[in-house]
Amino acid sequence: MDRAEGPAVDAETVWDVEEALLERRIRTWAIPSALALAALFAATGPGRFLLRVFLSMWVHEVGHAATAWLCGFPAFPGPWFTPVAQSRSGPFALLVFGAMAAGAALAWRSGRRGAFRALVALCTVQIFCSAMLPAPGARQLIYFMGDGGCLVLGALLMLTLYAPEGGALRRGWLRWGFLVIGAAAFVDAFGQWWAARTDVERIPFGMNEGRGLSDPSMLAETYGWSADQIVHRYVVLGCVCLVVLAAVYVAALRRER
Repeated sequence: MDRAEGPAVDAETVWDVEEALLERRIRTWAIPSALALAALFAATGPGRFLLRVFLSMWVHEVGHAATAWLCGFPAFPGPWFTPVAQSRSGPFALLVFGAMAAGAALAWRSGRRGAFRALVALCTVQIFCSAMLPAPGARQLIYFMGDGGCLVLGALLMLTLYAPEGGALRRGWLRWGFLVIGAAAFVDAFGQWWAARTDVERIPFGMNEGRGLSDPSMLAETYGWSADQIVHRYVVLGCVCLVVLAAVYVAALRRER
């Protein structure tokens, strides 16, 4: 008599389940682990140098450039320095807005609602920064968003870990690289300004070799920001980014469980 056979197990289904479980375990520890490892590197002189030269410096300069673009100023991020135009350019601002609006339309047609909402929000910010924010205020924001970019962009890069299934970030290893870069940039900037609360020597006042005044010196000497204001604003921005990171992290854990 033949033995009764149970239901066949689809090998592809088993693989999908195992992959989902692995993804869940990795995402549980990925962001805390990346931040902890970056903090350990930053606690040593050589480690901090490596983090800054190869990772956070580029995020810092992109922070300057992206803020300039949103404010209508042509800019190009380079190593240790981002040249920014002396005045706004209307055609350039329209070009930036058109690119983001086209991206939003494409995201809507392809059903990527998260990307659509993010691009619409960026379009709104760009309209305000380029059309309503006075030029002196825009320049202060551009200087501030060097290390500010390390905090904001660093947090956003880490959050690419939660990219939706089926997207390019989820299919490849790109999000893991972004996680490392984002954690390094965030820890480098936030650690410096957190320490500056009690040690004013940690504020990088002075000259950048061959590039003029540093960002904090420009904010202090040209626009009248006090040392306390500079430190407080960076620390507050960093804490807000940490709260957002924690909220997304906890929400993702609860959703997966």
